[in-house]
Amino acid sequence: MIDLHLHTTASDGRSTPERLIERAARRGIRTCAVTDHDTVAGLERARLTGERVGVRVMAGIEITAVADRVDVHMLGYFFDPAHAELADFLTVQREDRKRRITEMLDRLETLGVVLPREPILSQARKSAGKAIGRPAIARQLVALGHARDINDAFERYLAVGRPAFIARRGATPAEVVKLIARAGGVSSFAHPGKLGLDDQLAPLAAAGLNAIEVFHPDHDQAATQKYAEMARSLGLAVSGGSDYHGPSAGRTDALGQVTLPAEAFDELWRRAPRLGPAA
Repeated sequence: MIDLHLHTTASDGRSTPERLIERAARRGIRTCAVTDHDTVAGLERARLTGERVGVRVMAGIEITAVADRVDVHMLGYFFDPAHAELADFLTVQREDRKRRITEMLDRLETLGVVLPREPILSQARKSAGKAIGRPAIARQLVALGHARDINDAFERYLAVGRPAFIARRGATPAEVVKLIARAGGVSSFAHPGKLGLDDQLAPLAAAGLNAIEVFHPDHDQAATQKYAEMARSLGLAVSGGSDYHGPSAGRTDALGQVTLPAEAFDELWRRAPRLGPAA
């Protein structure tokens, strides 16, 4: 089985890279990509664990772009993790994540919700490559009784339009697509069914987008069929995976249940000019 959408503790996942890959192996996954948000810090540990347990770990990432003040997640695969321009870009991305989190904490305080900052910000200080995001705040909101669960925390405070939301700053989706290509990789528009931004797909295809994430736990059968047809009409490949964040992460555990067909993986692989045959 193939799963090209997995998260670790290097961003907002609950599983270390080692435990993630060990769990994937037990679920029968033999090829996967670690796609942490704006970081590749967990990739090498995942790859080494994969060598031990028989899972092929591909380079992956989920980069947050911004379009009209809305977050747009762009997946990248098969790129060079040491690519200098990409590394510099990701450093800027992670710094902006810290800026945004700090401003959200400030906003919450004006609402009378005071959270301890150290548990939220300390991990980013301990690891230069770690990316922090809104789930770190959401977990503290739940722990201190300000929300019932992660989803409630977002609905009350952190989602777009809610009182503690702060917009992100960053590159456009087209700029991210081109950066991934310069790093030798292929790009895929993540979980489009969640975003309502279908009108961006054709312009992004013209800008060099390689694929659409068709298989995702938030896509029902109708959405899966819709985006598969859009990919075909635009001449794009498809990607897919579980978007697994770990146990008790507020999402149905789709690890091993939402996967990418082998023929789709082969087509995605062929889009990366720096690679040879997929087998």
